[in-house]
Amino acid sequence: MSDVHNLLIRGSEKVIGHYRMLLASARSESERELYRARIAREQRLLDTLQHGLVDRSAA
Repeated sequence: MSDVHNLLIRGSEKVIGHYRMLLASARSESERELYRARIAREQRLLDTLQHGLVDRSAA
């Protein structure tokens, strides 16, 4: 796995953690929905990063 790929994965994990902290302190339902959507988007990106390389290495 390349250093850049690992950096992207760690970055996505940090972003998700940051949004989870913001979600825990959200003051309104609209804020909570915003953070949930951002977490979901970042999780999809992270899943793609993690599984995309596995698929390519198996080929």
